[in-house]
Amino acid sequence: MYKNKIFLFIALLMCFRVSTVFAADVAATEKDTVRIYAASSLTNVLNALITKYQTMHSVNIVPIYAGSSSLARQIEQGAPADLFISANELWVKHLEDRGVVNSDDVHDFTANHLVVIAPDSSAVSLEATNTASWLQILGSSRLALGQPNAVPAGIYAKQSLEALNLWSSLRSHLAPTNNVRNVLTLVERGEAPLGIVYLSDAKISNKVKIVHTFADSTHEPIRYPLVQITQSPGVLSFMQYILSDEAKVILQEFGFN
Repeated sequence: MYKNKIFLFIALLMCFRVSTVFAADVAATEKDTVRIYAASSLTNVLNALITKYQTMHSVNIVPIYAGSSSLARQIEQGAPADLFISANELWVKHLEDRGVVNSDDVHDFTANHLVVIAPDSSAVSLEATNTASWLQILGSSRLALGQPNAVPAGIYAKQSLEALNLWSSLRSHLAPTNNVRNVLTLVERGEAPLGIVYLSDAKISNKVKIVHTFADSTHEPIRYPLVQITQSPGVLSFMQYILSDEAKVILQEFGFN
């Protein structure tokens, strides 16, 4: 009888240790880090989505913001990204062509519009189809925009300016930047009298105003594809949240659609 009690005690102790280890493993999984590489134009809205998600889940979300081209190259070189959101489809296709990501793991995230901004204190009135109007406003200064050969916002800007027959006249008056948020900063500081950014960028700043909205027909659709790079439950859960209807409401509040 005494031996049976000892065996029972040992069995219970082993069960307790196993359950404790299991609980620790679950807790560790719940607190896994999810690294999301995202276009700089998503900074504010993605921070809001992350904050909301972390009130409901015990997980560490780490966003890394930069130009889509820079992020894609980092991922291509082995950067530890779990999710990637590009400001255009070009850089996702770049990764697909090199076998870094799978097309089956690409999802539509959101979309945007392209606008011209000026400092809020500026009294300029831009006639967007008139070359002389642009040049008069720019004077000896320059038009801020993303690098037109790499940064998605710059690529779209070039397409719109070409569609309006403005590119050849304005290309020598440009101040290209590494990402669209740098464009916003230049205009906010008055260092550039005009800049081309996304509608969502213009909406978050009270230091700039929109002086023109490009017709969507003047450039390729501004879509943000979301790529799932790793397959952990934490990554899948966060991805499902930012693709949800609840997340879409927040995206719209920030100027996305």
